[in-house]
Amino acid sequence: MTFVDEATEILPELVALRRLLHGAPEVGLVLPETQAAVLDALDGLELEITLGSGTTSVTAVLRGARPGPTVLLRGDMDALPVVELTGLEYASTNQNMHACGHDLHVAGLVGAARLLAARRQSLAGNVVFMFQPGEEGDGGAKVMLDEGLLDASGEKPAAAYAIHVVPGPRGVFTTRPGTIMAGANELQVIVHGAGGHGSKPQMSRDPVPVVAELVTALQTYVTRRFDVFDPIVLTVTQLAAGAASNVIPDRASLGATVRTLSAATHAQLREELPDFVESIAAAHGCTATTTFITQYPVTVNHAVETEAAISHLRGVFGENRVQRAEQPVMGSEDFSFVLQEVPGTFIFLMASPPEVDPATAEYNHSPRVLFDDEVLADQAAALAELAWSHLGSDR
Repeated sequence: MTFVDEATEILPELVALRRLLHGAPEVGLVLPETQAAVLDALDGLELEITLGSGTTSVTAVLRGARPGPTVLLRGDMDALPVVELTGLEYASTNQNMHACGHDLHVAGLVGAARLLAARRQSLAGNVVFMFQPGEEGDGGAKVMLDEGLLDASGEKPAAAYAIHVVPGPRGVFTTRPGTIMAGANELQVIVHGAGGHGSKPQMSRDPVPVVAELVTALQTYVTRRFDVFDPIVLTVTQLAAGAASNVIPDRASLGATVRTLSAATHAQLREELPDFVESIAAAHGCTATTTFITQYPVTVNHAVETEAAISHLRGVFGENRVQRAEQPVMGSEDFSFVLQEVPGTFIFLMASPPEVDPATAEYNHSPRVLFDDEVLADQAAALAELAWSHLGSDR
């Protein structure tokens, strides 16, 4: 039997695990119920398990009976602080939601562990299963790296793979060599003025118009200072000022997310943004404090591993189900930290239910996004195939 056949046999159990996780989502780096569910799902497999100290991560090592290198497979576990509006019978029972599909990632990685553990006697090398909390902004991958993830098997992995679900025609994989996802950065600006009575703005230095001007000025800055073929997305998502409608406040602030695709644009932003913001503030008689925080680096797929993954998955699933992405995605991923250390590939798996039009499907992070857990067999089989293929194990 193939991995696809075996994954289809265990699909009901993977669906049950996914729906259990979906109903009780947890946010951040500490996910005790999720960790317990993962440990229960892995119970009975011949795995060496290590738990995180700074997080509720789970690192499980499968040692093949034959010598060989190590491959790392990753699944992130955390949810988002989003109130679910899907109406599913197994919908979240709390104020959080698996709106990015990480419940599928966990179940798919458990499936891959089961498939590979069943063939341990033929496995030439080791597989590290990385169950990671805190992907949604908390840098859980970096925490796990700092805690020794890459030494879990006794040697640094030779390759690393992750699969992430997105809306689209169910069962289609997409990836590309080179940049696959943007780097994520945070811009925080505080404009300092001098408050006063709302009826006498001439007697104050009002910071509110400065922040309002910055919202549009930042958009112009992005379109006039950067190459359109090395794009940046800068989106102001937070505005704050004052507590009373008749009082000009002393300060106003804005927050923005900034997505970049190259080290060059990232460096230019870090250098130019403070002067740009402070100059506009100064024009209004105010001052400004600018903070630019690098969150996640650009996610870059390694060419050799990616081309091999595309070729192998096409051999397993067919040419039409494994596509080469034309452009990077402007979202970000902390698997980028892993790919800075280990050659590997980040892959998307489309997972919209058949009744949902992919062209109008709600996207990740929406309270209404839907993922079809029928793709779990493909996800588990694909992860197992990637590890098996890289290790060169015999069937």
